[in-house]
Amino acid sequence: MKRKINQYMLVLAAVAISMALVTLSMVFYGSFRDQVLQDLSTTCQLLAGVYNAADGIENVTSAGVSAGDVRVTLIEKDGRVLFDSDVDAGGMENHLAREEVQQALANGEGSSVRHSDTLSRNTYYYAVQLRDGNLLRVSRDALSLWQFLVGAIPIVVALMLVLLFLSMMLAHHLTNRLVHPIVNMGENIEKPGYTSPYPELVPFISTIRSQHQELIKTSQLRQDFTANVSHELKTPLTSISGYAELMENGIIQPDEVPYYARQIRDSATRLITLINDIIQLSKLDSPVQEVLFEQVNLYAVARKVVDSMQVNAAAREVTLTLTGSDATVCGNRGMIEELITNLCDNAVRYNYKGGSVRVSVVPLKGRAILSVQDTGIGISPADQERVFERFYRVDKSRSKETGGTGLGLSIVKHIVAQHHADIKLESELGRGTNIRVTFYAES
Repeated sequence: MKRKINQYMLVLAAVAISMALVTLSMVFYGSFRDQVLQDLSTTCQLLAGVYNAADGIENVTSAGVSAGDVRVTLIEKDGRVLFDSDVDAGGMENHLAREEVQQALANGEGSSVRHSDTLSRNTYYYAVQLRDGNLLRVSRDALSLWQFLVGAIPIVVALMLVLLFLSMMLAHHLTNRLVHPIVNMGENIEKPGYTSPYPELVPFISTIRSQHQELIKTSQLRQDFTANVSHELKTPLTSISGYAELMENGIIQPDEVPYYARQIRDSATRLITLINDIIQLSKLDSPVQEVLFEQVNLYAVARKVVDSMQVNAAAREVTLTLTGSDATVCGNRGMIEELITNLCDNAVRYNYKGGSVRVSVVPLKGRAILSVQDTGIGISPADQERVFERFYRVDKSRSKETGGTGLGLSIVKHIVAQHHADIKLESELGRGTNIRVTFYAES
């Protein structure tokens, strides 16, 4: 991370420094060009004053003002060259079309810059109109932009290296100052009193802490679930293995075989039920589970479940009835059937002989209420908060006798959450339990 930040900052600094130096070079060259033209203007005005006062180019030349690298040219107003300080005027072409000449004729003075590809230099011209109508022009050669930049390259490169070195040191320092609090945050994020030096990171820290706590909780739940599953599977398997060993060794008398065979069958049935419940929970826990929702008649599904459980209820001498009317909800038909089955199974399993279970479906505006009420053993207030936990049993001895796995209400809770429904439990020891699930029209 630190290396990447350093690299990005150095690249940014290099680009910024390069652009700044190129821009400064352009600005300096512009100033240089303006200064050359200003010098030529001053010289030309001075020579024009001498010419007008002396009334002749000979006196201008004899004054020696044109000495040095300034070239003086006298041009007639029709463009014909009358005098040039560097070459023979007779062999020069007409200058009427020159830019500076046209400007001087129109405005009294004019200037231009022309580039020589042969010499790779620029020539600066400045012309003024004299009192007699002729034009006096001065010119000189100067560095072109390219020559100016080439000449400045050593200084520019040296300055760039110095600035890059300083930028590298500054980037390293700033990176350390930026990253150190983040590293410190990673080391101390779990400490209750730790606060971030960056206010912008406070929501991030809160999210990380929350997720970390959730991971710890989830990990603990998985460990508990694994331990519970191992224990629950071990019990019926131990029974099956023990009974089978007795039968294998001939210890069991022939008339006792049906009893032990029935015990083996009950343990196997309990084992199959437990495995099916674990598989169902795994499906509900899966984050990639695709749930198909449709319009479901809650009363029709409840009728199907109640009819299918009549034999089981009769075997336990419990009356199972259904009341209510049609109520359409948006949900998954299979899950809703599983939910009603688990609620009815618990209501029958933990009931008294001669008890009753009443299932009702009540349609209301925008919602439907499913209620499963029994006259069974009931649940104490202390246990009511935990009955939806996995493998939690109110009466462990009775659960084993009736074949309960302790996963039914946990599955119910998951299905309720999948449907964005609400569940409410009311119970009293020895008087029975009533569980209501409220489905909404838009789940």
